[in-house]
Amino acid sequence: MSVMDDVWLRCSACRKDLKFGQTHWVCSVSTCNRRATRLVFCSVSCWDSHVATLRHREAWAVEARAPGREEWAREQAEAAADPAPEAARPAPAPAAPTAPRKIVGAAATPAPHPPMASSGPALSSQVDRDVLIVVSKLKKYIKDRSGMNTSDAVADMLSDHVRAIADDAIRAAAADGRKTVLDRDVPRPRR
Repeated sequence: MSVMDDVWLRCSACRKDLKFGQTHWVCSVSTCNRRATRLVFCSVSCWDSHVATLRHREAWAVEARAPGREEWAREQAEAAADPAPEAARPAPAPAAPTAPRKIVGAAATPAPHPPMASSGPALSSQVDRDVLIVVSKLKKYIKDRSGMNTSDAVADMLSDHVRAIADDAIRAAAADGRKTVLDRDVPRPRR
């Protein structure tokens, strides 16, 4: 058995070999996962370079596992026997019972806070969705701290976290009977 016998595909960005059964990353955008396209990445960094090139509006890296040699051979045989367009075929059943992990740039909306007791302040349901983070400062911090680049979607997610923390601080101030949010009302960061 040669080394090439273990190679499933190559990383779409850096061309590194991906072996059968190896963990890899795929793009959440459906057009990147079609049989004709089939973009796979050896790391989140390679996926990130792909996003920068294609400028997806909302995308994240999804962890996946390469098929086994037999499963891949079966898939290739089915593809050769079925030349019908992908849109005409039913969607394949999921291969693994475990759901893939959503890793980067989560597009999900944050869970709402539980309703306040009648004695607490009435928080407005009308909330501006403005970015509360100074994006340039955030990107500089991450670059200086780790040498990594930062996706623009990170600012939106951090803004949602800041809103949740501010809501908790408002509740704490109201519980003390104050109309001013103080530093002691803000929950301590996890380290």
